[in-house]
Order: sequence, then C-alpha cells, then structure tokens
Amino acid sequence: MYCYGVNRLIQHFGKALAESIRDLLPIVVVIGCFQLLVFRQPIPDLGRLLLGTVEVVVGLTLFVQGLKMGLFPIGESMAHDFASKGSILWLTLFAFALGFGTTVAEPALIAIADEAARVAAIGGMISADETAIRHYANGLRLTVAVSVGLAIVIGVIRIIKGWPIQYLIMGGYAGVVIMTAFAPAEIIGIAYDSGGVTTSTITVPLVTALGVGLASSIRGRNPMTDGFGLIAFASLTPMIFVMGYGMLL
Repeated sequence: MYCYGVNRLIQHFGKALAESIRDLLPIVVVIGCFQLLVFRQPIPDLGRLLLGTVEVVVGLTLFVQGLKMGLFPIGESMAHDFASKGSILWLTLFAFALGFGTTVAEPALIAIADEAARVAAIGGMISADETAIRHYANGLRLTVAVSVGLAIVIGVIRIIKGWPIQYLIMGGYAGVVIMTAFAPAEIIGIAYDSGGVTTSTITVPLVTALGVGLASSIRGRNPMTDGFGLIAFASLTPMIFVMGYGMLL
C-alpha cells in the first residue's frame, strides 16, 4: 500500500513536471533561437543557465501544485463558510484583510516599491538617505495594499448584490483618466505599474478562489459570470490610490 502511494505520487509529480516543461519550452526556444541564429553568439554561462532553468521548472511545478492542493481549496471553503453564516460584516472584513495581506506580501510589489524609492531619491523627489527611501517604499506598498483591500470589498459586495461588473469597471477607469490629468508626471508610470504587479503569484489564486467560492454559495449567482472579476478591481484601484499618494507627497 505504501509503495502504491509513492508510485502514484511520483506519477502525479512527473505529469505536473511535464506540463511545466511544456509551458516553459516556447520561451526557451525563442531565447535560444534569437541568441544563436539572430545574434550569432554563444549562450553565456550555459551550465548556470541550464541549472537555473531546471530550478524554475521544479519551482513552477511545486507552486502550481501548491495552488491546486492548498490555496484554491482554502479560499473557496472560507468563502462558503462566511456565506453560510450570512454575516456581511465579517465577510467584508475578511475580504479586506485578504486583499491587504496578500498584496503586502507580493514579491513583485516589494521589488517595484524599492526601485521606485531609489529612483525617487536619485531624481530629488525625496531625500537620498536610507530612512527616507525606506519610508517612501513602505508608504507605496501600504497604499497599494489598502487599495487592493478596498477593491476586494467592492468586488465581494458586487457579487452579493449582483451588480453588473462592466459599469463599475468603466467608472473606475474614468477615475483613472481623471486622476492622470492631475497627478504628478513622476508618479503616473509607477501608478500604472502598481496596478499590474498587485495581481501576481500570491494575490491572484486566493482572490480568485474567494470570488468563485462566494458566487457558488449564494443562490442565484453563477460562478462563471459572477465569481470572476475581483482581479480587475485589484488591478484598477491601485492606479487611483498611488496617483493620490503622489499628489499628497
């Protein structure tokens, strides 16, 4: 019985590994073809590059399996639990905490906030000392995290009430356009990038699972038409909030 379970696990991991290789193979082929056929140069440090590629394949495989086995089920089960209790207050508090917590921990946001702080110091927008740079980066991260938390709350209320998503999205982007006209030029690009980096490896799986689980738990809601759309809010509101952050500073 033990050997059978181990064999099943090996087969399952092998299948997932093959899927990751299939997904990454086009990228490797494109890079290799351009390096060898267009630039006509040998691939630098080939051994280290191959080792890094293997690490990426294994890491991607484990990450995807972790999403399927852990994050998606727990997000959906918690949404079911909150919906069954019928407490909108606790549900919205959980939605805000989920959006805030996942965004603060988002590696892509940490990277862009640190880079934006360094560039701001070089450009003279803030003081060049480490304390000012750290405060600017942390302020940017917290601003984005709060905006995503509020975005998830709006998305959850939309699912509960059954509001059409297209009108909320159009209104949100109208706000982005208006804010762009008044925000400092130095912050606009950072604001637009902030909207993209928030929807990455940590935020997307949990928020998607929350939306689908909630829509599945409410009578009259369709998980396909009502369960998705939270990510759109999560990428929209940071643009508005970060431009406001820049205007205040």
